Amino acid sequence: MRTGKSRAIHLGGLVIGGGAPVVVQSMTNTDTRDVSATLAQLARLEECGCETVRLAIPDEAAAKAVVAIRERTKLPLIADIHFDYRLALAALEAGVEGLRINPGNIGKKTQFYQVVDAAKAHKAVIRVGVNGGSLEKSLLRKYGRTCPEALVQSALNQIHLVESRGFDQIKVSIKSSSVPATITAYRLLSSVCDYPLHIGVTEAGGLLRGAVKSAVGLGILLHESIGDTLRVSLTADPAQEVVAAWEILRALGLRARGPEIISCPTCGRTEIDIFALTRAVEEHLTGSMAPVKVAIMGCVVNGPGEAREADLGLAGGRDKGIIFRKGEIIRSVKGREALLSAFMEELQALLATFPE
Repeated sequence: MRTGKSRAIHLGGLVIGGGAPVVVQSMTNTDTRDVSATLAQLARLEECGCETVRLAIPDEAAAKAVVAIRERTKLPLIADIHFDYRLALAALEAGVEGLRINPGNIGKKTQFYQVVDAAKAHKAVIRVGVNGGSLEKSLLRKYGRTCPEALVQSALNQIHLVESRGFDQIKVSIKSSSVPATITAYRLLSSVCDYPLHIGVTEAGGLLRGAVKSAVGLGILLHESIGDTLRVSLTADPAQEVVAAWEILRALGLRARGPEIISCPTCGRTEIDIFALTRAVEEHLTGSMAPVKVAIMGCVVNGPGEAREADLGLAGGRDKGIIFRKGEIIRSVKGREALLSAFMEELQALLATFPE
């Protein structure tokens, strides 16, 4: 049973659980057999702050491709395996640090045990993954439907199978596309299991809807100290999953990466082009790791206060703006184009004070 925090396991050089920072994960959507495309996407994910990545291994060719992929990326890799235990064995031989498997669809029990024994020999982590869309028929008959209790029972059954081979480098996920079901299931599981938990709302949707669903579900769980790794599952570029994950962690005060941008939603008092300013600042800060807080505010009500609190802030007025740096007024600029140019100059000057 969990006593405040989960036990620690090691995925390559990453510590997961045991009070370590929550780890950000994503999954490639390239054809794993296309080594060049997969490596390119891994590089983009790493640049965005992804810390471990899952790869689909649907066949032997994909498993063989992992050899070349493993040699050319530093990211810890997790092989996603279904239906064929031999693919799991091949992925481990290729050097992956983790497996995502469902014991119920990996093959006969003796074959599953071979996978666990091989993971132990290779010092790899096994993620026991339960999904609401693939629950065991016996549990569906028992509970009558997919529900949090059934998901938790499935996870515990599978954990016991893995443990029966003397293996404990386990992390666990139980996913549903329902936010309330996901929250309830993880709360139940965390009360009876101290293995690290990988959290996520599966099949969450496109960029906006998926990010909202994930932020609600994962935010509640993380605020309750439930979750050691997370993936924001989106029907979008995987890099957007990583960006969303970091913003969720930042909003909760758990972790931060790179700049923080504060901008007002605009209203009838706004008399400068906040949209253009914000887009320009976001584009300029893409890829920056500088730990700066930038505020772009459009009126005299909340603007000056928010701008003063930032490392660099703008409070806009009628066709003009005041630029603050660390609470002090440094410039007052008239004209929309001049304001944008002046603010970008000051932003560049601020960024120059941080090492690359």
